[in-house]
Amino acid sequence: MVLLLPATEYGNRGRRGADARAGRDTARHREDRKATAGAFLLSQTDTAGSVRTHLDRLLAEAPSVQRAVSPAIAERVTAFAALLLDANERLNLTRVTDPEAVARDHLLDALAALPLLERIEPRSAIDLGSGGGVPAIPLAIALPDVRWTLVESTGRKAEALRSFAQALELENVEVLADRAEVIGQAPGHREEYELVTARALAALPVLAELALPLLRIGGILVAWKGPLTNADDQVRQGKTAARMLGGGEVVLRPTGLAALGGHTFALIPKERPTAPRFPRRPGVPARMPLGTR
Repeated sequence: MVLLLPATEYGNRGRRGADARAGRDTARHREDRKATAGAFLLSQTDTAGSVRTHLDRLLAEAPSVQRAVSPAIAERVTAFAALLLDANERLNLTRVTDPEAVARDHLLDALAALPLLERIEPRSAIDLGSGGGVPAIPLAIALPDVRWTLVESTGRKAEALRSFAQALELENVEVLADRAEVIGQAPGHREEYELVTARALAALPVLAELALPLLRIGGILVAWKGPLTNADDQVRQGKTAARMLGGGEVVLRPTGLAALGGHTFALIPKERPTAPRFPRRPGVPARMPLGTR
């Protein structure tokens, strides 16, 4: 912290005229900055309180999720939302800033996976394209016994994620500033995880190539998706890609929460080792998706 000491403590007691007026202006500017900062902090506090109110209402309407979210967890995920919105003033982390939308589209959407993940019982998880930290940080708060690795290729966003984890004292979170294609070929990460999560990252054929090389046999990809059916091209192509990568059948599971509309989880289990050539070089999976020809 930088301490701004009064000018007289720097040996300027004899200032007169323009110097004195400048000193008064500087002091006034300091007070203006303090007032602005105070107003901002108050605004953030009010926003966090509003987010928590909306989250509590949404959880009351989703008993399957509410059972897994204690008041302490709800408090900490709300604190995360405040950190996210604060950082969003400087970084483009989210377009969702209305408190009700934050509670629904970020917090509830992430926590909706808890009933599913509690059945899977992973010990290690990796989240791809973590961005502003959704769904990984709310899930890391709710599942502290799971070791979480967050992958975000943009350096400034990765640094923001590290600051969130530090502020929330999440000792079970590690952040990697790299491409998923690179991590998927790296010793210590390739075929090491029991769970891969991803939200709004890529279509299923691309996501399968990024995720399945990271999974151990018996692990599973859980992807947050909008409305999907087995007849959709993305799903049909995702099934083809999954088979090429050692994956099992693509399973679609609705969240079952009215507040989230038709949001769906797309699940792909890992059944066989992935061929060493996958994932391909950075950018290639998105330019030439498997299963689309």
